[in-house]
Amino acid sequence: MLARRLTATAAALIIGGAAWAQDQSIIVQSTTSTANSGLYDYLLPIFQGETGIQVNVVAVGTGQAIKNAENCDGDVLLVHAKPSEEKFVAAGFGTERTDLMYNDFVIVGPSADPAGVGGMNDVQGALAKIAGEGALFASRGDDSGTHKKEIALWNDSGVDPTAASGGWYRETGSGMGATLNAGIGMGAYVMTDRATWISFGNKQDYTIAVQGDEDMFNQYGVIPVNPAKCPSVNVDAAQTFAGWLVSDEGQDAIAAYKVADQQLFFPNAPEN
Repeated sequence: MLARRLTATAAALIIGGAAWAQDQSIIVQSTTSTANSGLYDYLLPIFQGETGIQVNVVAVGTGQAIKNAENCDGDVLLVHAKPSEEKFVAAGFGTERTDLMYNDFVIVGPSADPAGVGGMNDVQGALAKIAGEGALFASRGDDSGTHKKEIALWNDSGVDPTAASGGWYRETGSGMGATLNAGIGMGAYVMTDRATWISFGNKQDYTIAVQGDEDMFNQYGVIPVNPAKCPSVNVDAAQTFAGWLVSDEGQDAIAAYKVADQQLFFPNAPEN
């Protein structure tokens, strides 16, 4: 079981150092927020310096990342849609799923706040007001973890936004950064993970309008791909990487990553 300290195997591999791992590499199928936020730019040099393992990140929406891993196009899956992750493991594609870190989702909007939702911490109520006012809302519409969560929140609010597709509800079919750019360009509300928003450069007059609802919790998980389904998996290197992420050192590194003096992700891997 992956836990806060490295397994004996993973620890031995790291102790072996770069001489063992210099020709080793893995592919991580990942959500875009961990890449766009700069987290990998911070974490991977630390890990690679200790192990010699080259980590290649494919950053796509969670739904696509899971499909890629099911097609054996990866060694490790790191995403943020727990029900889909659990299905991935139950179907035999992953060896085990471990909580890694969390942050939260927020809804950002223009300073004019046409739906009058600024300062709300009731996300379902805010979404119902946006729909009721017919205020523009830009959705990723891409089966990403963020999109999955957004749709679940709309369902809880009693609104089917897809009935207004092309009207006040605009689906970009794009990643988080592109959707934020599109939404800001059209004056629309956008739901985003907080880490991407903090790191995003084109905020213009936009601010966080809705935050603080416990339903906007955003959990990330890490899953080594199962070699029984995908024989090409680099098992040892994948387990080393996953083990390092949930180790005390990996968790401390995640906690230490900040942008504009703000912590973007909060580690919560289980203790031994």
